[in-house]
Amino acid sequence: MIDTLTAMLASPLMQRGLLIAALVGISAPVIGTYLVQRRLALLGDGIGHVALTGVAMGWLAGAAAGLTSRDALAVPGAVVAAVVGAVLIEVMRSKGRTSGDVALALLFYGGIAGGVLLIGIAGGTSANLTGYLFGSIATVTPLDVWLTAGLAAVVLGVGLGLRPALFSLCHDEEFALATGLPVRGLNILVAVMAALTVSVSMRVVGVLLVSAVMIVPVAVAQLVTRSFAGTMGVAMAVGAGVCVTGLSITYFYPLSPGATIVMLAIACYALTLIVSPLVGGTRRRGAHDADRLHGAEDDLQLRGA
Repeated sequence: MIDTLTAMLASPLMQRGLLIAALVGISAPVIGTYLVQRRLALLGDGIGHVALTGVAMGWLAGAAAGLTSRDALAVPGAVVAAVVGAVLIEVMRSKGRTSGDVALALLFYGGIAGGVLLIGIAGGTSANLTGYLFGSIATVTPLDVWLTAGLAAVVLGVGLGLRPALFSLCHDEEFALATGLPVRGLNILVAVMAALTVSVSMRVVGVLLVSAVMIVPVAVAQLVTRSFAGTMGVAMAVGAGVCVTGLSITYFYPLSPGATIVMLAIACYALTLIVSPLVGGTRRRGAHDADRLHGAEDDLQLRGA
């Protein structure tokens, strides 16, 4: 067993995969905490579908440029498409031109359709999108590691550095506006950070499962914490744990990394749901509990900022 673990850690492919998995597990729940607070848990799914169109755009650009590896521009293409899609849905939502669920539906359907059409134009097939739909660590390159590290650093910098202001926005938008915060800009910032998180997580869990890595660790944390900051911290630990563990399991068994990670996260939630009352843990059944218990602290931080 020790020899097998040593071999796994010595593999350059697994080294890159484990590093990306850790970055995804730490950064995704940060933005997921804000999305849960705003009742936008499915936003990651919608953005993920748009990112698929970006992947196909990257393929098309790679084919036009004559690149040997057509998917070399897939991740940059996904970043651009996801950011544009996130900003559009936030603009539509804020201006009241369409309801949030309709806007998400447009992202779902348009993203998948656009991806399939563009990948065909680029000379590929829908099978080429499978790795991006469900995650494929085997295709991770050193460039992907650098891109993921850069995007994760941006997500963590914004999500943690602006936590008092973003908490105020997600908790009570009218209060945030009254205190002079740039509400519209912060709303767009949250959407953009969600888009970057989807792009970061795409290689590990795939665009169809990315929302689970953003949301399920937050749900686990809500069962055992009593504050917004505590929820975010525990969610980051859970996310990193399930991502690294899930990827390690796939080294020993021929399983899908994305599906394994998500099922581990769900199992963690179910186990915590059962165990926490038995060990005297304080259960939190919704984001409003965290708002009431920790809102005063974050408001004071905001006023002092």
